Amino acid sequence: MPVRGKLVRDRIPDIIRDSGAEPVTRTATPSEYRQRLRLKLREETAEFLAATPETAPEELADVLEVVLALALDMGMNAAQLEKIRAQKAEARGGFGLRTVWLGNVSS
Repeated sequence: MPVRGKLVRDRIPDIIRDSGAEPVTRTATPSEYRQRLRLKLREETAEFLAATPETAPEELADVLEVVLALALDMGMNAAQLEKIRAQKAEARGGFGLRTVWLGNVSS
């Protein structure tokens, strides 16, 4: 059975009400919330990938909002997530050098 509805930002029902309509909403269960956050990450990532250079920053901010919500759902705050990111960057580097790996030289 298809899942009805979609996860939206917290203020969207208020924005809909302000426009004169009455939204129909419900609160997701914790396990449904986790599932819907993952679907939302896929949705927002697709929107970012399809964005123009002008709209890409806003779409990237949406991706970040979902990533932060996922971290909170996993029991981490933004600072804890940043600490993990920084540790990985220290150990393995970031992506600033634009390195493309082509494989290894065969012997």
